Amino acid sequence: MFGPDPNSIYPNEQIKQVCFVKNVIKNPNIIVGDYTYYDDINGAEHFEKCVTHHYEFLGDKLIIGKFCAIAKGVQFVMNGANHRMDSVTTYPFNIMGGGWEKCTPTVDELPFKGDTVIGNDVWIGQDTTIMPGMHIGDGAIVAANSTVTKNIPAYHIAGGNPVKIIKPRFADELIGHLLQLKWWDWPAEKIFANLETLCSADLSRIRGIVE
Repeated sequence: MFGPDPNSIYPNEQIKQVCFVKNVIKNPNIIVGDYTYYDDINGAEHFEKCVTHHYEFLGDKLIIGKFCAIAKGVQFVMNGANHRMDSVTTYPFNIMGGGWEKCTPTVDELPFKGDTVIGNDVWIGQDTTIMPGMHIGDGAIVAANSTVTKNIPAYHIAGGNPVKIIKPRFADELIGHLLQLKWWDWPAEKIFANLETLCSADLSRIRGIVE
């Protein structure tokens, strides 16, 4: 055995507030890597409720890498939440009906920020809101109660409303090494063999691993 089954809903049957997200989503425009989990005592298996304003006709995707930790109350706001801003009013008359649909904007007239992309090994703290089209790099940490309105570089800590970059987690040289190493793409056996190094505060140990 080299860790939990990545294809199970609950990695640990004793802790059912934690689920592997990949195995509970049905929307093809939500793409999640192995071992990424959502933690919610009120039903972690309902992760898709965390993704709002995600309309099929817009075609935007939420892409989340492997080994991410997503806390309770995180919200991914997708492009369907955007209102037209280049007209006199931002009010969405068209969705109310009653003849107002005559002013339905085209997709090209709506603000569109593109896909929302979360890297690998990202920790997103409780009650964080991620706005449309944001990119969060590998190994980043987002503090609880943040509103992510700008991209966050790999292996940086960010927090606040609106979010600000607080500091890098490691020196540039180590960040570069980790981004080349891409441990999250290793087979389960290799991760298991190097688990003590990956979980060690002695950062020099990671340099001794041969790809």
